[in-house]
Amino acid sequence: MRLSHFAYVIAFVATGAFAQGAQVNFGGLENDPNAPIEVTSNELQVNQDEGWAIFTGEVIVGQGAMRLYAPWVKVFYTEGGGDIERVEAKDGVTLINGPEAAEGETAVYTLSDSMVVMDGNVLVTQGGSAVSGDRLRANMDTGEARVEGRVRSLLTGDDEDEETPSDG
Repeated sequence: MRLSHFAYVIAFVATGAFAQGAQVNFGGLENDPNAPIEVTSNELQVNQDEGWAIFTGEVIVGQGAMRLYAPWVKVFYTEGGGDIERVEAKDGVTLINGPEAAEGETAVYTLSDSMVVMDGNVLVTQGGSAVSGDRLRANMDTGEARVEGRVRSLLTGDDEDEETPSDG
């Protein structure tokens, strides 16, 4: 897998393995914020008066190419119950978008601005490269993301297509 823009946008790499914040890209595929959201779970609890639904047990939330996996997900609806306003997930969350993946304790996806904020031992990976920190803020429309809080990075090159020099 090519590292594409992910590894090359990380400006803090030159200063060492640790930093307070890092700009990364997250969005190997374009996300369509208007695409329908599909949720699969073992159980569903709905409160129409308050405008929310809680999904529990092996929850999978999909929108276009993006997938979010968590044990617990709460969906909040706009006033009148017509549209989804935001999705909150907790208890260990994995978010996959194209070739990138992120893991954390919690995540909030706000549809109006296509922002995902993931907190708690966040790990972002693409291929063999990884960035970890306390928080990830990712714009799913633009692919721009920022990892914050005691950031650590491991960047690897893609040597699959390169020839190894021969001895003779």
